[in-house]
Amino acid sequence: MGKRVRISNDRLNCYGTRVLTDGMDVEQYRRNPVLLYMHERGKVIGLVKDLKVEDGEVTGELVFDEATELSQRCKKQWEFGSLKMVSVGIDILETSEEPALLLQGQTRPTISKSKLYEVSLVDVGANDDAIVLKKDGQQITLGKDGFCLLPEISNNPKTTSEMDTKNIALQLGLPETATEAEISAKIGELNAAKQQNETLQAERDKLTLAHITAMVDKAIGEKRLAADKKNHFVELGKKIGAEELSNVLAAMSPQVKLSAIIGHQGGVPSDGPKTFAKLSDVPADMLLKMREEQPEEYKRLYKAEYGMDCEL
Repeated sequence: MGKRVRISNDRLNCYGTRVLTDGMDVEQYRRNPVLLYMHERGKVIGLVKDLKVEDGEVTGELVFDEATELSQRCKKQWEFGSLKMVSVGIDILETSEEPALLLQGQTRPTISKSKLYEVSLVDVGANDDAIVLKKDGQQITLGKDGFCLLPEISNNPKTTSEMDTKNIALQLGLPETATEAEISAKIGELNAAKQQNETLQAERDKLTLAHITAMVDKAIGEKRLAADKKNHFVELGKKIGAEELSNVLAAMSPQVKLSAIIGHQGGVPSDGPKTFAKLSDVPADMLLKMREEQPEEYKRLYKAEYGMDCEL
């Protein structure tokens, strides 16, 4: 039985990348398990039999065909032990910079998907799992004096954390040299101020609503408003403010009984259109409707009442 050799695994190589075993497609290679010398086309020295993918590794047995002097020499050196490293040739199908796939010290993306197309016997590799790769049609030799086309990445959590800390410090108005404790203290200070402002605003809103409600209740007590109009005028006050609502309520005349109108005018007013001279002439139950549906008429009557323009 021949020597079983590790062809590839998930180990990080000296070029700062690694090839995931689970993502390596070996089916085409099973159909043509060629064994080359030093990744050189035309220098076929045998084949790889019993290729296995298990336990995160790709392994196989080297068989030398001894059809050439090179193959015979390689077999002798393999058996003697002066040649004992193999290297794979793969096409890169997909790379990833996902943190979950990066190891400590990794400087290039993980090769998450690849296709095995040849295995070579080599003299000196980059590590125990020397690899030759292809990317965009160009060969990447991860052996001695090789050149890697894969881009470099940053996988230094400390450096990333330091950059984030500097950015946060500057956004908080602190110097970029601020410590984490100083940043936390500043954030706590801002959160406390925000909470205090929200509390004060809630109190102001509560007091304003109480003031508006009190004014409306007073107007109802003075017969300026009907009780069923309370909610309408409270909502109006929330929209226009307490001061403006006070002016509106002050301009409203107290309601009088129909008999009083008959006694002073000698009859019941007609139901036809009526033109008002000023805001205080408008009945209370018409005032809100006029403000919403006849804003220009409301402004005219307001100016007639107070001698100034009204902003709605």
